[in-house]
Amino acid sequence: MRIVIAGGHGQIALRLERLLAARGYEVAGIIRKPEQADDLRHLGAEPVVLDLESASVEEVAEQLRGADAAVFAAGAGPGSGAARKESVDKAAAVLFADAAVRAGVRRFVVVSSMGADPAHEGDEIFDVYQRVKGEADAYVRGLDALDWTILRPGSLTDDAGTGLVRLEARTGSGPIPRDDVAAVLAELVEDSSTAGLTLELISGPSPVPVAVKSVAGE
Repeated sequence: MRIVIAGGHGQIALRLERLLAARGYEVAGIIRKPEQADDLRHLGAEPVVLDLESASVEEVAEQLRGADAAVFAAGAGPGSGAARKESVDKAAAVLFADAAVRAGVRRFVVVSSMGADPAHEGDEIFDVYQRVKGEADAYVRGLDALDWTILRPGSLTDDAGTGLVRLEARTGSGPIPRDDVAAVLAELVEDSSTAGLTLELISGPSPVPVAVKSVAGE
């Protein structure tokens, strides 16, 4: 199984790459800076240097051909302005989805944000972020060629993962370690039974595999 991750040097993506490589999968991470490549190799992932803010759909599709799943985990990151929220959190997500369609990759998982909404109002940077993430999610939902799942974690922490989560259509706000977000993503890329669902994620009572199977069966 080959899995391609956009935003391959992000904090969640690095954890996910480690998990998937340990399970024996072929993992590729798309990164913008060549100097990040060794970090991915150390985790057992293949670095792919490609700037999603300037690449064409065909250039991205070329990297996705033959993949069994694609994960969009890129983000402009803290400290970035509204323009990069638009170019990374929205435009790059749309580009990556279009490229997956062109490459024939059906399984598509998005790391979104709790509260993301195209109708979100306000002019602060976080307001822009929530709005463009919501717009990107809406675009993905409209692509029938993808078996998409959108994951919306709560407040991200660097605490050690517990492996215990709450994964539902609506969880309400709460914290979630990045370790546990990555663990949930690893389950989601393996199991397409959550296709067509937008899910919120916080820490909770259920082991990750149980939480994923439970929400898929609802």
